[in-house]
Amino acid sequence: MSGITCACGGSPALIYTCSGAADVGELADRSARQLSRDNMGAMSCLAGIGGNISGFIKSTEGADRVLVIDGCPLNCARKTLEEKGLNNFKHLVITGLGFQKGQTEVNQANIETVCSKAVELIALPTT
Repeated sequence: MSGITCACGGSPALIYTCSGAADVGELADRSARQLSRDNMGAMSCLAGIGGNISGFIKSTEGADRVLVIDGCPLNCARKTLEEKGLNNFKHLVITGLGFQKGQTEVNQANIETVCSKAVELIALPTT
């Protein structure tokens, strides 16, 4: 993904991930870090949201775009934001891309697959 820049305008998207203990959680985390390195967004701290840290919540409320990446259908990251009343985000579930929890290799090819879908979502307007 190097060399790709965000064409969505405005400030970078905030990216939150459930970095869970499973392979798909690691894939979510590493994909978000890649997106941050490629200036497609800015990874932020999900624990800060869950811990009710006002700065993280206010930043998320004021963000033009927010992307939440969950590894599996438990949707821990999505639920963490929703519990704080933060509902204006795009949501990506790694297993929804065909990856299987407990059977997914975390490698550059899989990171690129997740990042490609994430970039599509970041470019869409948040409703």
